[in-house]
Amino acid sequence: MAFSLLSPSLSNYATSAIVATPQTPSLSLISTPHLFNKHHPYASSLTSSSSSFHFHSNLSSMSRGNDAVPMASSSSSSASSSSFNGGSEEFVADEIETTTTENDDDDDDDGVVVVLETEEDIAYALPERWDVLGLGQAMVDFSGMVDDEFLERLGLEKGTRKVVNHEERGKVLRAMDGCTYKAAAGGSLSNSLVALARLGGHPIGGPALNVAMAGSVGSDPLGGFYRAKLRRANVNFLSAPVKDGTTGTVIVLTTPDAQRTMLAYQGTSSRINYDPCLASLISKTNILVVEGYLFELPDTIKTITNACEYARRSGALVAVTASDVSCIERHYDEFWEIMENYADIVFANSDEARTFCHFSSEESPVSSTRYLSHFVPLVSVTDGPRGSYVGIKGEAVYIPPSPCVPVDTCGAGDAYASGILYGILRGMKDLKGMGMLAARVASIVVGQRGTRLRVQDAVELAESFLESSSARSDIGSDQISSL
Repeated sequence: MAFSLLSPSLSNYATSAIVATPQTPSLSLISTPHLFNKHHPYASSLTSSSSSFHFHSNLSSMSRGNDAVPMASSSSSSASSSSFNGGSEEFVADEIETTTTENDDDDDDDGVVVVLETEEDIAYALPERWDVLGLGQAMVDFSGMVDDEFLERLGLEKGTRKVVNHEERGKVLRAMDGCTYKAAAGGSLSNSLVALARLGGHPIGGPALNVAMAGSVGSDPLGGFYRAKLRRANVNFLSAPVKDGTTGTVIVLTTPDAQRTMLAYQGTSSRINYDPCLASLISKTNILVVEGYLFELPDTIKTITNACEYARRSGALVAVTASDVSCIERHYDEFWEIMENYADIVFANSDEARTFCHFSSEESPVSSTRYLSHFVPLVSVTDGPRGSYVGIKGEAVYIPPSPCVPVDTCGAGDAYASGILYGILRGMKDLKGMGMLAARVASIVVGQRGTRLRVQDAVELAESFLESSSARSDIGSDQISSL
């Protein structure tokens, strides 16, 4: 017997739409007839042509003064990367150019594009239910390649994630003068949601999946950039921007050995409140995914608790991502409060899993997977190039790694989580097969530059999943159905 969730029919859409206008730049929910009812809900998420502009960011100038995103001269073509050009305190916007946003397969390598609202309203229909709603941090990533000496010079520990203040971020950005970087609508959870939306973007093995995210972005250009990029990736960002707020950023420093060091600046719009709008979204959700990094935000524990409690009452599954060892250590009791009382699924790497269990670094990830699975119905633990484990009710299934040549490990765990979620939503019976699909998704992301699963790779993975998803009994099939 397979575990399954009822995905919404593509022909049934809600009688509401999100509309953004130049006069009211924030998104609002309004009543409207069945818009675009002959098309997929995402097909009309943007008008065929929208005004946008490209800019090369003088990021070091963000280290002082206000947090408005810096803008420099636009170019006639979209660059794949820009440079940190330090020295200037001024933010300049020379030109605005008109471009199209028809291609959703941009994979975050098309330079920085901020979509401005045109005079024509942008509207798209919302589905009646969401397969997955993610509750997480909305951060714009600036990714650059550095060497070990760079990290040592700044006193940064390789492979860690650190929350920094305005001044600390400025110090790093000034040190990066001359480095190349790419901008992306980042965040661990958004990586998973984009990969899931791309895996489920076509009706392969079931209806196309409806994926959404709720979080907090500012009304600044970076907030507009974030929302537009997710929308292009078929992930609906449903939270209105915070008026006069600034959007958080993450500097991702990748060394030649493919290890990444992350510095997170939360901005001033880093609060997520539990309100009737969020409750309404949760009531129409099959799986709520809570990002562990949210535990770092001020006054957010209450929001997480309320959201998880309402999700359980509404019949949704609750998944929690561990996110980071230091985050777990700082909020250990809060994590366990949520996991013991509400979580159906937990995603962690081997270090995070050991931290949850208070195990030493010598302890095998098999032990931590088994231990956690006594408290949480489904546990996913990744162990880098050594493979991964999926645990249910005290049992741990080993998943061998999918072979690849590592280029960048950033986003590997996020991609793995998307594969597990996809397998659950497609009603997969075979626990090991689900893990092997997740491992394949992760290996593709590790073997490329950038954190996002590409559209073509996602389609091929979904097709291969359909071909190999014949029911094979294993230790997890009955337990998966019992979720």
